[in-house]
Amino acid sequence: MEEPATGELEEIKASREAIDFLSSIGAAEVERCVFKDSLVTVSEGGIELGEFKLTVEWTSFREQPCLLLHAQSHGALDRTPCGTAITAYISLNLETLEQDHHEYIRLQDHLLDRKSHMVQRDGQLVVNKITTEGEEERRQIVSYPLSSLKGLVCEGSNLLLLRVLALRRNVPENMIFLSFNQDKDISTSTYRDLGYKKQMVGEEVVEVLGVERSVDSVGGSSATWHCYFLPDGHLVSRVQVGSSVSMRLLQIPPQTHTGDETLVFEKKPLVWEEDMQMYSKFLDRKEELKEDHCSYLRKWPKLRVMMSDFVQFLLLRKPSNVFVFAHQYFSSFASIRPSGGTFHTSS
Repeated sequence: MEEPATGELEEIKASREAIDFLSSIGAAEVERCVFKDSLVTVSEGGIELGEFKLTVEWTSFREQPCLLLHAQSHGALDRTPCGTAITAYISLNLETLEQDHHEYIRLQDHLLDRKSHMVQRDGQLVVNKITTEGEEERRQIVSYPLSSLKGLVCEGSNLLLLRVLALRRNVPENMIFLSFNQDKDISTSTYRDLGYKKQMVGEEVVEVLGVERSVDSVGGSSATWHCYFLPDGHLVSRVQVGSSVSMRLLQIPPQTHTGDETLVFEKKPLVWEEDMQMYSKFLDRKEELKEDHCSYLRKWPKLRVMMSDFVQFLLLRKPSNVFVFAHQYFSSFASIRPSGGTFHTSS
């Protein structure tokens, strides 16, 4: 296993206000964040391009209660398939315990694929990065002391932090957190209050609160998102500043059910080709099998000759039962052959 390098944080730190905010979050407040969001991705002209789904549920990590977050978006930009998926285990004060993050853009003859896995281990946050551009693959493992990561908010915990801010209906001043930029290098992210506005959701006009998040990048530039939320924390819209694509809520979610009601959820068919994680595993397994088969053929070169002779003989004889013919053909190579004509039955 590759030995992880030690990451340098230099003078990058979260603000005192940001650290105090994370410490102020309680279990009851986190409980209100356990629900689902489902939005569609649309172009400026209102054409649906894909979907965004976010689920949060209770689970445990190393026998400690925590939240399991899964976010997934997929679609097509200019007919180019792209998507992202996040699976994260998050503590009650929004500390990232473990996270998988996968992003891809699949061009016609070129693939850009970024995968990262981070996990807390022995007082360190170990980050494993794999970047694939076309045929080139780059790997890097970096570790950071947890003591130097106070106020860290990763992509998964960011989605929960936004819900907490929306439920409090307030974004304090000087909310500067540690974060990872697109290259998974330590950076800072800043949250700012965008105020209230009226927005149409379905056939209803609702008042929503806006929160801006900016993540610093190399060279002083930054990536900025504007998110708007209902009072109950549900996401209404999300857009990256400068992008022609946005995420929108199509209808107001039903109120949270309480009591002894039995909830019935519609079972949706699984389209594995559209599931980013399953499709990625399919491609990986396909390449693995292909290489394994080619390796076996290289080890036994006579196998190609044998199979070629068999297919040629099969096409000449055209037996009514291919399975019996194959059994009798290959049994002729055995050291102890059965009595009788070799191709009697198939003839």
